[in-house]
Amino acid sequence: MGHPGHLKLGLIGDNIAQSKAPMLHRLAGEQHGIEVTYDRLVPNVLGQSFDGVFDACPLQGYRGLNITYPYKEKAAGKVKIGDPLVEAMGAVNTVLFEPKGAVGFNTDYTGFIDAYRVARGEQPPGVTAVIGTGGVGRALAFALVALGAREVRLFDRDNSKALRLADDLARIEHGSRVYVCDQVSDAIDGATGLLNGTPIGMVGYDGTPLPRSDMTGAEWVFDAIYTPLETEFLRDARGEGLQCINGYELFIHQGLACWKLFSGFAAKEADLRASLANASQA
Repeated sequence: MGHPGHLKLGLIGDNIAQSKAPMLHRLAGEQHGIEVTYDRLVPNVLGQSFDGVFDACPLQGYRGLNITYPYKEKAAGKVKIGDPLVEAMGAVNTVLFEPKGAVGFNTDYTGFIDAYRVARGEQPPGVTAVIGTGGVGRALAFALVALGAREVRLFDRDNSKALRLADDLARIEHGSRVYVCDQVSDAIDGATGLLNGTPIGMVGYDGTPLPRSDMTGAEWVFDAIYTPLETEFLRDARGEGLQCINGYELFIHQGLACWKLFSGFAAKEADLRASLANASQA
């Protein structure tokens, strides 16, 4: 593709004031001499619905959007999805505005697989508990079956969401056993991996989805949150001697994939990590 010169991008979500996505894409743009405008679009701050904000973006010249909590499932209903697996997932975190309409992708799914492989290599995930089955939880569950998890146990305070995710997982071929648990204690009992797919622990949502005492016996944890980088959930897991995969790794890997979709160019990962670290300390 030709060099775009300038890209207008945005992020739709709630509680995104501290998101590093604008910085990531601006720095990736600098690698290729592309000027990037990246706007935070918070529907209630703008006094509009998600639909209102989303529908206005292509008219305002946006090339694409990132979508975050709590709009990933809603966005999936507004775009064309080319990948049958992402269609079954029912959640998108990346949207491109093409001449024939909006197209949706899910780089959380691939981003988690990449982050998992870097941390744990070819080790299978084992028995896993996914706490929270919204947009990111859905991506995590689909990634876990792709990674060959023996069991994927789903827990959500809204049990109907977990049941819907289990039904959607049944639409694809995989070898994992999938269970919906009524209590979080059932999901984590004897689990190898504990995954937080809720916003608990994020800036504005203080706390942890699990007390430290419930982590005993697990081997590894993943927290989808990266603002802050060190959540109470991860601190407790480290205290228990568990292997930790933090949300920043998902952020980096999904961001690299997003940038390629937005621009057509592959960012240099090591340079981007260094630039982000320097910019964060400035």
